[in-house]
Amino acid sequence: MKTLELARNRKTSRSFKKTDVSPDLIRTTIDVAREAPSGANYQGWKFTVITNQDTKKRIREASEAGEKEFYGKVSGDWGQWLNRSKINWMKPYLEEAPVLIAVFARNDVPYSKESVWLAVGYMLLALEEQGLATVTYTPSSVKLVEDVLSVPEGYRLEVILPIGYSNDAKSKEPRLGIEAVLETIS
Repeated sequence: MKTLELARNRKTSRSFKKTDVSPDLIRTTIDVAREAPSGANYQGWKFTVITNQDTKKRIREASEAGEKEFYGKVSGDWGQWLNRSKINWMKPYLEEAPVLIAVFARNDVPYSKESVWLAVGYMLLALEEQGLATVTYTPSSVKLVEDVLSVPEGYRLEVILPIGYSNDAKSKEPRLGIEAVLETIS
């Protein structure tokens, strides 16, 4: 099954090669996303493609401002995992990735958040199939980042996908086995 193979191969990447990404690949990715199911078929999503270096830099700066405060409060198991994983408030990939896609959810439709995340799932597999990588980045302070972007009227920012060819040598995080997540009720 090709979908299972794509899912097994797909991993998060926070480091990207400086190689340009074809606009056709990005368009195909968004074309796949728009086919995702959505609550009441409202299709309450919008996608903004960002390649302008100055805009990417301002998004990074706004994101990092919010992340500094957030990471200062993280503790416990999650804080330990972040430290082990070397994940911190610095988000250079927002500036270094050749392309960012900002994904917005419509405010006035039912299940817009869930629908947008279904579309993002479709995008992740489409990117993998095209040899591209990403990380699903949700800013700690969405408002700071929205101030940099032109948010479509009636929408809110859900996630930013930095996209490019992976330059990340780390392995995919392990997944639980099927027996750990599957329960059958007969």
